[in-house]
Amino acid sequence: MKSDHTHDIDARSWLASANDASTPFPLQNLPFGAFRRAGTNEAFRGGVALGDQVIDLGALSEAGAFLGLAADAARACAQPSLNAFFDMGPDAWRALRHALFALFDARRENAGSGQRCLVPQASVEHGMPAHIGDYTDFYTSIDHARNIVKLLRPDGAVSPNFKWMPVAYHGRVSSIGLSGQNVRRPCGQRMAVGARVPDVGPCTRLDYELELGIVIGVGNGQGERIPVASAEDHVFGLCLLNDWSARDIQAWESTPLGPFLAKSFATTLSPWIVTMDALAPYRTAWTRPVDDPQPLAYLSAPALDESSAIDIRLDVALETAMHRRDALPPTRLSCTSFRHQYWTLAQMVAHHTIAGCNLRSGDLLGSGTISGPSRDEAGALIELTQAGHAPIRLPTGETRAFLEDGDAVVMSGWCERPGYARIGFGENRAEVLPAKWD
Repeated sequence: MKSDHTHDIDARSWLASANDASTPFPLQNLPFGAFRRAGTNEAFRGGVALGDQVIDLGALSEAGAFLGLAADAARACAQPSLNAFFDMGPDAWRALRHALFALFDARRENAGSGQRCLVPQASVEHGMPAHIGDYTDFYTSIDHARNIVKLLRPDGAVSPNFKWMPVAYHGRVSSIGLSGQNVRRPCGQRMAVGARVPDVGPCTRLDYELELGIVIGVGNGQGERIPVASAEDHVFGLCLLNDWSARDIQAWESTPLGPFLAKSFATTLSPWIVTMDALAPYRTAWTRPVDDPQPLAYLSAPALDESSAIDIRLDVALETAMHRRDALPPTRLSCTSFRHQYWTLAQMVAHHTIAGCNLRSGDLLGSGTISGPSRDEAGALIELTQAGHAPIRLPTGETRAFLEDGDAVVMSGWCERPGYARIGFGENRAEVLPAKWD
């Protein structure tokens, strides 16, 4: 994917809020989601974030604002979910992006139809952008893997398969929610240190994991693999993902089959999906240490190495009940970049389908925890606090080894590069509620 006129840093919109330097949603972004006016029984439909407004794609379609493929795409977006639009493929996605860019460009002579199709973001509620049929969570950060292994084994050796393939497990769809989700503290079995019999009760080591959600656009037939060279043509875009984790439950149940109750209770997504086209200017080279195994042929496309990584900046902040009481801003815990991942989006998709698995429009892949090489780039509390042995001290005077009831985790993401506009993902926020346990 290459930059085009929709990435022009000098492009301005006639919508003033889209030109505000602080907005995550300038004209160069145009992320997709589903919405309706809050407090109404309206059907959810597709929308695009621009400045402090939502472009109502259903209303634009009814107004006949576009022609040809862009009109067909807008019509598909008038549905409660965007699956049909995703299934139309990259040409349709690009046609609608270009048409929206032209409609809201400050140089447009008649902006009437665009003005009539705007709804203030402050007055909407979000729906799930797509029907998610399946969810797969990957494990692709070498720094996260090393940090975790060092906490478990003195030698700190990452499992041999990590450097040969993108490891993953199938997750739970029913508990996926959007930003604003209230997450009930889970319960399950735990084996205390030195104990011989497990107990059961509320999780005491609740954690977040900073990830990106990878939204599949076009699927593949069962038994047909997706080549790595064309894998990104099957990805519509990315959002922020919080892969909540119950570490004490996880430690006991994960051998031999991996995560179950420790991961099934909640996954939180940000409501806006930033398209792969919007991310084109922020590409960077993907590299592999020369002493590490080089990818097998089905995971290798040398021509893609120059641009397979994406520099998406990500941070996590914590807001406790005391923050809210004293009107304090959330405390930043870490900041990192997606460019550090050991495996790329294309490699994840290609590996997912190598056995013949059929991905479908709207399927969700988690990138795995995104951590960088330094400690302040860790994407989870278990890394930041050394498994709870080195609690974080907050400006409120509180300390945290793991999350407590009333804590809210706030994730944000953005891309910036000289010569291009700064674009953002919005916010992914969710609050921890007490367990229900008698």
